[in-house]
Amino acid sequence: MSQKPSAPLTMPLAGYPPKSDEALAASAEAFRWTMATRRTVREFSDQAVPRAVIETCLAAAHRAPSGANQQPWHFAMVGDGAIKRRLREAAEEEERSFYSGRAPDDWLQALAPLGTDSEKPFLETAPWLIAVFGARYGVAPDGSRTKHYYVPESVCLAAGFLLCALHHAGLATLTHTPSPMGFLNEVLERPENEKPYLLIVTGHPADDCRVPAIEHKPLEAVASWF
Repeated sequence: MSQKPSAPLTMPLAGYPPKSDEALAASAEAFRWTMATRRTVREFSDQAVPRAVIETCLAAAHRAPSGANQQPWHFAMVGDGAIKRRLREAAEEEERSFYSGRAPDDWLQALAPLGTDSEKPFLETAPWLIAVFGARYGVAPDGSRTKHYYVPESVCLAAGFLLCALHHAGLATLTHTPSPMGFLNEVLERPENEKPYLLIVTGHPADDCRVPAIEHKPLEAVASWF
């Protein structure tokens, strides 16, 4: 006879004080314009960013929703210059292979307006690199595996929270996805059950930083109302 699961432990919801429609609209508009200034940056200053700032942004990302509340993510923060150099060397090796043969022509054409190539100096210049991993499965204290649910969705939500937090703090960001990314596990000594998803480069933009003159699609092209 199966045992009926016990009722989940609950607590009162906090953090949602009542707001008027006008206050809701003002909050939404303020955040919209904050995020409207976010751009992907490839020219960083080497100006230091306090660890406490990064840690606070990570704490915000760690509040992201996840499948069955399993929080299957790991963030590896890299501020050490020697490790950043190793990551740059490994990433550029993969990127040279990508740009010189592995990438199909249509992909290269899509990247052309962004001016990207295999050289990634920002991986050493920026004060912080954040490698984002997702745990394909958990490992119990006895070494057995525990199943994780909705890992890609959960990790992507957490990464999105982190990008928003870093930008809200006043830092520039770049999402870097060299392929394949197995070198991240090796250099950062992460276990085999963790899959690397991306590197987030963050810091202050260079004083003379320039970005591609591109536009986002209009909202009506990417949204429907029913």
